[in-house]
Amino acid sequence: MFATYLFKLLARLPLSWLHRIGGWMGWLVYLCAPGYRRRLRHNLELATGRSDRRLLHAAVAEAGKQALELPWLWLRPVEEVVAKVVRVEGWELVEAAHRAGAGILFFTPHLGCFEITAPCYAAHAPITVLYRPPRKAALQPLMEAGRARGSMRIAPADLSGVRSLVKTLRNREAVGMLPDQVPAAGEGIWVPFFGRPAWTMTLGARLAEVKGVHVIYCWAERLPRGEGYVFRMFPPTEPLEGELEARCATINREIQRLILQCPAQYLWGYHRYKRPKGGRAPEQAAA
Repeated sequence: MFATYLFKLLARLPLSWLHRIGGWMGWLVYLCAPGYRRRLRHNLELATGRSDRRLLHAAVAEAGKQALELPWLWLRPVEEVVAKVVRVEGWELVEAAHRAGAGILFFTPHLGCFEITAPCYAAHAPITVLYRPPRKAALQPLMEAGRARGSMRIAPADLSGVRSLVKTLRNREAVGMLPDQVPAAGEGIWVPFFGRPAWTMTLGARLAEVKGVHVIYCWAERLPRGEGYVFRMFPPTEPLEGELEARCATINREIQRLILQCPAQYLWGYHRYKRPKGGRAPEQAAA
């Protein structure tokens, strides 16, 4: 109840205010949560290969902005949300897929404003997005309402959801997913992510095998002072081929390239390298 009231209250504020407050909140969480602080710094330094104070400070603030923009993205009218996308790059990839009569598989990492990519595409054609319920149950109705409106649909991360995604692609529609989201035990494999073994979902690699599917990698850059977002789409730089492990590793490398375009806006505090509950460590898995 409180979460719903708070989200509705925050959604009334201008986006520029939310980003400013979010930047402060990002620092508050960083300073008050030692585990989160260590993880964010370690993951950032692992990916970039260096300690960069300016980049670290930017990443801390951007994480807070990402959290506080959610109420605005989920509860504002979808037309108003999409209007905040001030520029779209790579739309010719979508047009090519439409001309070919192909389904589209969008891979969007936890980079920038990943929540706005699906509404932006849905302003032109239907899209189904894979989702996992949030840790806080009170947020689930808000998340579902924000992600399932207009031409957007949602599919749960279970067997029924996977079937729905396959059907959607075969119907030559679009699917969106976060390929760097840590899957449950039994739903992933260990492959490198920025040089370190990471439990990685196999679903994306399997969906890419659906006949005729076009894969597009994308993210939305958050502009300063609440000025909006730039939606960027890219074709694969490597073919998705070989065994399942090789295909998953290819997706991880593609995602790394996107992240390094704007490392300040990746969620480095996300527990990307955690071991799934009941899962085995990489050394044990290889034994």
